[in-house]
Amino acid sequence: MDSCVKITNEWDIVAARQLGRNVAKDLGFGTVDQARITTAISELARNIYLYAGQGQVCIEKTEAAGKVGLIIISEDQGPGIQDLRKAMEDGFSTSGGLGAGLPGVKRLVDEFTIDSTPGEGTLIRAIKWLR
Repeated sequence: MDSCVKITNEWDIVAARQLGRNVAKDLGFGTVDQARITTAISELARNIYLYAGQGQVCIEKTEAAGKVGLIIISEDQGPGIQDLRKAMEDGFSTSGGLGAGLPGVKRLVDEFTIDSTPGEGTLIRAIKWLR
């Protein structure tokens, strides 16, 4: 199942959220975890839209060590994140937003990895495991 949404405008953020909710529901996530997942997707998709201009968010089922989960892959070929450590600090925002951003996403999921190269783009993988 390859479920990706290209992010080029604000409506794509809504589409990515909806896709995430549908996949989460199909996998058996409860409403609270569905909300966490869609919030994480929304934040990642918004970052692509605001900072990179375009990219994609992919949402798929994942399995490891006998457990089932949902993986969110956010990728763009934007400017990258200059200071990753600063970007992962609570309250840090370059867009004037609330700054929940990446630290917020990390708290909403069970596994979070980020790889960003200035001038090349950013790849984020976030996994929420079904309890």
